[in-house]
Amino acid sequence: MGVDKQILRPGTGPKPVPGQNVTVHCTGYGKNGDLSQKFWSTKDAGQKPFAFKIGQGSVIKGWDEGVLGMQLGEVARLRCSPDYAYGAGGFPAWGIQPNSVLDFEIEVLSAQ
Repeated sequence: MGVDKQILRPGTGPKPVPGQNVTVHCTGYGKNGDLSQKFWSTKDAGQKPFAFKIGQGSVIKGWDEGVLGMQLGEVARLRCSPDYAYGAGGFPAWGIQPNSVLDFEIEVLSAQ
């Protein structure tokens, strides 16, 4: 289990390091157990890029580990097993069922 990465567009910059503030565009898929159904996107109207401190456990494990391996400017699809996503609890408010595999399309915008 864990996170599998498929590069959609290679990056050209450095990879983030633990403790940096990383800003990403992200679209999450897996609503109601269907990996073709979007449950959230920073590109939706009224949303903005998402920022977090990487490698600190402030986001799901799939993001912490998957984004650490990405370069600045890279776009990748991360497939996260349930233990690297929302686990047995799911995230009902977003339609994420318990023990769901999730896909995230992530673009690394900055790392400071």
